[in-house]
Amino acid sequence: MKTFLVVNPRSASGETGKRWAEISGQVTRSIGDFGFGFTERAMDAVRMTRDALQEGYDCVVAVGGDGTVNEVVNGFFAEGKAINPQAALGLIPRGTGGDFRRAFGWELDLESALARLSSDKTEPFDVGHAEYVNHQGQTESRYFANIASFGVSATIAHEVNAGSKAFGGNLSFLWGTVKTLAKYKDRQVRLRVDGGAPETLGITVVAASNGRYFGSGMCVAPRALTDDGRFDLTLWQDYRLSDFIIKSKGVYNGDHTTWNKTRYLQCNTLDAESDDEVFLEMDGEVPGKLPCRIRLLPGAIRLKV
Repeated sequence: MKTFLVVNPRSASGETGKRWAEISGQVTRSIGDFGFGFTERAMDAVRMTRDALQEGYDCVVAVGGDGTVNEVVNGFFAEGKAINPQAALGLIPRGTGGDFRRAFGWELDLESALARLSSDKTEPFDVGHAEYVNHQGQTESRYFANIASFGVSATIAHEVNAGSKAFGGNLSFLWGTVKTLAKYKDRQVRLRVDGGAPETLGITVVAASNGRYFGSGMCVAPRALTDDGRFDLTLWQDYRLSDFIIKSKGVYNGDHTTWNKTRYLQCNTLDAESDDEVFLEMDGEVPGKLPCRIRLLPGAIRLKV
């Protein structure tokens, strides 16, 4: 496949940029010639991916973390449709969190990533899409690869993204979780699942999951698959800081789905609105807030595996 790498040089605490000569040499030895570009600011990866696909590249590789994956996936689409539905998304994981890669059991080592890229094997990949209100009060839309959630998860992501992540993804998220949950109260949200009757609930988190992990390793959707054409929908209600401290193992291994404070189901669409301010996060980014409409696009692109 004709391959283009979208590189976030600031990923892995800046080591990606510093070691690029070494990394690119290994990539060349594995897959031959390839194109590449360095991102310099937010949303650069979207533009680079679109340009690459329109120039005839049929595999675009995110070299970075979950935020880079999110932007690359958004670049696979233009004017509401996939530029090339047969084009493949690849990943060389270089991020601090890595929730996307966890769903596939992929490690951070370059060798296994290059083995995937040098293989011809791809599989269908579902993509999420959300319409929401951005921070300026305007209606906006965005695609996502892994999970879209709202409630305390988005508030925590906002807190973590505003910090330096100096302690790494896991510790930064843990500290953000503790600070936020200590003062967080459930929000009243009106939900409509697959166009059914609306239901008003007090929610801690609602997560529409294509992948399985969010929050730097929390297994929010243990049965989610990225090629089954369905979201796994997780609703946490009345969760407190004590739940995450005393029963944290269940949050990280997926046992929380058996608790009475969790509801777990599948759906294709989710509509949500609230009279409160409720942030929305997608793949760890926080582009806006409710109201939102979330839907799944089954098999919208391919994934290098």
